[in-house]
Amino acid sequence: MAILVIEGNDMIPATVRSALLPLVRQLSELDTEIRQSDQAILALAKADETARRLMTVPGIGPITASALAASVQDITAFSGPREFAAFLGLTPRQNSSGGKERLGRVSKMGNRYLRKLLVVGAHAVLFHRKRSGDMLRNWADRLMDTKPFKLVAVATANKLARIAFALMRDETHYVGTPA
Repeated sequence: MAILVIEGNDMIPATVRSALLPLVRQLSELDTEIRQSDQAILALAKADETARRLMTVPGIGPITASALAASVQDITAFSGPREFAAFLGLTPRQNSSGGKERLGRVSKMGNRYLRKLLVVGAHAVLFHRKRSGDMLRNWADRLMDTKPFKLVAVATANKLARIAFALMRDETHYVGTPA
């Protein structure tokens, strides 16, 4: 489709079009390969029970679900959801002393790839929060009233990580309502 656009455009000189045509073909082939890879990842995620359960959570798609399922083989290695979120680098850095708790920025000390996937998923949840009335989106909507977008996105990613931990530990599906 991109090839037709560049060939039929009279605004671009013919010499430039002929020079760019190999690049357009490469991009078209790359798009096809990416589409095939996405389909393969979706098929693998649907075949894995843990990934299927994780995909029921808003903001967690086949890529994030399969990455979580593959990266975390034994969820019992974590003492709780906060430790799991810390493993992903989604908890605030603590600078506490003398009984006074001071929380700083997110530590970013954990698995960078999983953290990035969860933050991107959190962005999707925030962009589409008005369309659904589940508890996660309602919580994020209330937070958006007082906090900046990126802070809420990281907080939502932290919550997604904790929900993913609970689903993997309890082997349940996401319902969207409080227990």
